[in-house]
Amino acid sequence: MAKMLAARLHALGEPMSVDTIDVPTPRPTDVLVRVKACGIVPNMANVINNWPTWYPHQPLPKLPAIFGLDPAGVVEAVGEAVLNTKPGDRVYVSPLRSCGSCQVCRGGELSRCRYFTLNGYFSTSRDGQRIFDLYPYGGFCEYMTAPQYSIVNIPDNMTFEQAGKLGYIGTSYGALKHATAGPGQVALIDGITGTLGVASTLLALASGVSKVLGTGRNEELLKRVKELAPDRIEVMRLGEGSSGEWAKSRTGGEGADFVISALGAKAPVETMLDSMQGVRRGGKVVNVGGVADRLPVDVKWLMDEQVQLIGSNWFTTAQGQEVADMVATGALDLSYLITKPFPLANVNEAISGRAADRDGGFSNYVVIP
Repeated sequence: MAKMLAARLHALGEPMSVDTIDVPTPRPTDVLVRVKACGIVPNMANVINNWPTWYPHQPLPKLPAIFGLDPAGVVEAVGEAVLNTKPGDRVYVSPLRSCGSCQVCRGGELSRCRYFTLNGYFSTSRDGQRIFDLYPYGGFCEYMTAPQYSIVNIPDNMTFEQAGKLGYIGTSYGALKHATAGPGQVALIDGITGTLGVASTLLALASGVSKVLGTGRNEELLKRVKELAPDRIEVMRLGEGSSGEWAKSRTGGEGADFVISALGAKAPVETMLDSMQGVRRGGKVVNVGGVADRLPVDVKWLMDEQVQLIGSNWFTTAQGQEVADMVATGALDLSYLITKPFPLANVNEAISGRAADRDGGFSNYVVIP
């Protein structure tokens, strides 16, 4: 049987080891992908070191496990029931897995499935191990199987390394879809310098949003974000005043049409509460990053102002294809990404370096199997 190399985690808090294992065989509705690059998300170090303590209700796969959230590569083989994907296709493999047969899955809303699992990362379901057993291969290996519903075709002008960022770019796009972002609107993006924040900014501009207001803590990164579109982006350093009041002052007192809360999972809850006050009457607040503590929401304010508070998690494969198509036409330019590639043998160095990176949403750490 053919063999391959795979980086596997044998114990939490310990380095991954590169092991030789069998190349998997695709089932009838699966594809086999030769992984060319796999993006390393900023949170990967926390997931393999702290996740069971921080979020025990979101289980990791049983060990040893192959992690790697955002793989891209070339289709090597397809199962006999696969109709629209063929060997040689350049693809991104969305890690979203679900049962495929419940009511929400049949309606195309896979992230609402009780078995919603991010392959190569963690599950949102206590029963997620059943999904990990079906698809045990993350992107930190040479070959992986994936269901045909997870495949996004990527254009020739998108490198595999850039496609390794599609998970976070697509997540930002999904949040903007919830916000119904469009021409003539004003956006307020909290955490604009991070991975989700920078992607949300560029996608909002590509969607026709007139102005993006953004907050962050790193002054140098704020300047870099503003340089992406100086006439349409305004930034404010957190700690220099109220972000909500600032957003109102930049919109004639009306407020932003929507807020994208792209803060990190350990960000202070007060930051989000402040920015929520910067949305206009009837606007939307979409949380896509999470914050450290429970959000004490003034529901009477929500009612009186008719503000919608929306949680957004991941994106559909169709939305991922829309992002890839935006790159194909030039509507979305991914040249802002600073790619830092690492061979599979150096996966632990890549993960630790990503955790300490200071380029924010501009950096793109990838493993090249």
